[in-house]
Amino acid sequence: MAKKASSSSSRKQPTPLETSQSIDAQVQAFLAKGGEIEQIPKGVSGQTNTSGPKHITLGKKPRS
Repeated sequence: MAKKASSSSSRKQPTPLETSQSIDAQVQAFLAKGGEIEQIPKGVSGQTNTSGPKHITLGKKPRS
């Protein structure tokens, strides 16, 4: 007999406090191993400026 697939809504979601504590523990472990946290100023983007068209052309290329 096949098992009924459980839906994601029936799973118990962690409370925000549990999630916050988990993140804090991970950060403390990272720092304890010598990791560093770099503060990035507001407005700075990690995306690089790429040249080229900003749109996607679908279909066949026009013949020259």
